Amino acid sequence: MEYILMVISCVFVNNIILSQFLGICPFLGVSNKISTSLGRGVAVIFVMTLATLVTSLINTYVLVPLNLLFLQTIAFILVIAALVQMLEIILKKVSPSLYQALGIFLPLITTNCAVLGIAIAVTQKPEFSILDSTLYATSMAIGFTVAIVIFAGLREQLDFVKVPKAMRGVPIALITAGILSLAFMGFANLVK
Repeated sequence: MEYILMVISCVFVNNIILSQFLGICPFLGVSNKISTSLGRGVAVIFVMTLATLVTSLINTYVLVPLNLLFLQTIAFILVIAALVQMLEIILKKVSPSLYQALGIFLPLITTNCAVLGIAIAVTQKPEFSILDSTLYATSMAIGFTVAIVIFAGLREQLDFVKVPKAMRGVPIALITAGILSLAFMGFANLVK
């Protein structure tokens, strides 16, 4: 039951984009179409889960025992960049179709602050085991995907509505994002 509450909390209540404001750049920049948003979301789920697993292991078994916590951010950035490069190479060799599906999104994830933010956030939760950290990261990535796909759907619908000229583009996108954030706040009392 505890894990179910964690997943619900991460996806809806503490959504990484709509309540923690991490990953705003891809949220606003890549969310014009549902298909590209879904591809980006799947890539984020894959990378965030693996990156958090690897960084948690490095933090637990290397940085903490050697008292090198001041290197945490640099180490995590290097691990995330190397992991994305390795995944890109492996996918290109093993599964060209999956590589084509995720292709452009994998390199862009290296600069996604949400991946680094979650990797650092789980280290600040001493009660989390490696399994808890990985589930937390996967749930946050699913929340990222849910938010970006819903937002993309709303933006696609805005193309069929007559929006005043001054509000087209970024202004209406920001207003829509704000309303979506308010809608997700309705889940606040779902999980305590």
